[in-house]
Amino acid sequence: MSKIELRLKELGIILPAAAKPVATYVPAKRVGNLVYTSGNDCRVNGVLKYTGKLGSDVTVEQGYEAAKITMINLLAVLKEHLGDLDRVKQVVKILGFVNSADGFVEQPFVINGASDFLVEVFGEKGKHARSAISSNELPFNTSVEIEMIIEIEG
Repeated sequence: MSKIELRLKELGIILPAAAKPVATYVPAKRVGNLVYTSGNDCRVNGVLKYTGKLGSDVTVEQGYEAAKITMINLLAVLKEHLGDLDRVKQVVKILGFVNSADGFVEQPFVINGASDFLVEVFGEKGKHARSAISSNELPFNTSVEIEMIIEIEG
């Protein structure tokens, strides 16, 4: 078992099977030593855990959890793509979209659920650049969608 998988186990996290694409795209694409993921959401066992807009239907705390679940799903995609999460040299950037009600401006606190989790799992290698963007709608009414860029060893 890899160091990262052992760390996930310590945290009580079991990676799910990577979600299959619902349209015409690939879950991850390698370009040189960078891997770009497609956007993922907060599905647990194939069902969205949180739907609706932050600021009206979903609390910041629930949004934070949605972002963490989304990042767990992204790690599942990376494990399937790379075979071993120990190949992650560093997390370069995440781009988080938050399904936001009018006037909701706390997107950074929502996406912290993903950022905090990455640092908890990868340590210094998990620190990354980030954007937390408001969206008036997201696919399937998910509360959060996140994509990421990582650098891999070799």
